Amino acid sequence: MNNIKDIEHEVADTSRWGLMLYISTKGFRAVFHNRTTSETKEAVTYPWECNESELIHRLQPACLVGNNHHGEPMEGEDIQIFERDLPGEMTTGFAKSVAEVSRLPLETCETMNGMWGYKVTDNNYKSTADIIRLLIKTSGKGANLLMNIGPQPNGELPAVALQRLKELGEWTTAYGETIYGTDAGDVKPQPWGVTTKKDGKLFVHVLAPECLVPGDGGNPVLYLPLDWKVKSVTEFIGGAKVEYRKTSNGIAVVLPRKIEAVDYVLVVQ
Repeated sequence: MNNIKDIEHEVADTSRWGLMLYISTKGFRAVFHNRTTSETKEAVTYPWECNESELIHRLQPACLVGNNHHGEPMEGEDIQIFERDLPGEMTTGFAKSVAEVSRLPLETCETMNGMWGYKVTDNNYKSTADIIRLLIKTSGKGANLLMNIGPQPNGELPAVALQRLKELGEWTTAYGETIYGTDAGDVKPQPWGVTTKKDGKLFVHVLAPECLVPGDGGNPVLYLPLDWKVKSVTEFIGGAKVEYRKTSNGIAVVLPRKIEAVDYVLVVQ
């Protein structure tokens, strides 16, 4: 704990510019906030009295330094964070231009409702389905998802948030293999969904089957541009074989006529 006290002491004078320390059983994270102006969203250079990233790494080598300045990573940062956006997208207005996706580990940070902290009148909670889709889309970008929940004044989490976590946990119990420890898949994110991959398996997450064009038989057809030989296509849940055919640049997969699952997952090998 001495390291934490050292950090708090040495950066005390610059804390008003937004150094936040996140402490968990797995280590430390330092996130610098408000390096943009609220009016223009442009990057601001503050008169830091020390090289904060170097200082933190020296005091606590296991600490990850992340940005929240909505731009390209700065020297000394370990991860690239996209606030309320998927990596490489700009839908929330936090930045004036899309930040280039770097080769650093990526993370999307989002709130379960509308606030980072607790606000008793903020009942605009995302549905479980929306949270699941966000988790999947983040994974399809090869990124981690940080889901923020503002605790109540008594320190407890809101009942709605706990219910969302329970339902999300039920989904990850069934589908976790397609998310945990995966990389972005071979097919870039599409209007219909995303792909992830792990251990020689390509997981195809169909989130919006309505975006697919029906084939001759009326069933939606999913075209996957793949440059490797496909041996099988199966449903992740149940393992049933799925009809597919080779095309000039990959495969065409015939999906069920009606898909009701939040995430219909195929396994391509």
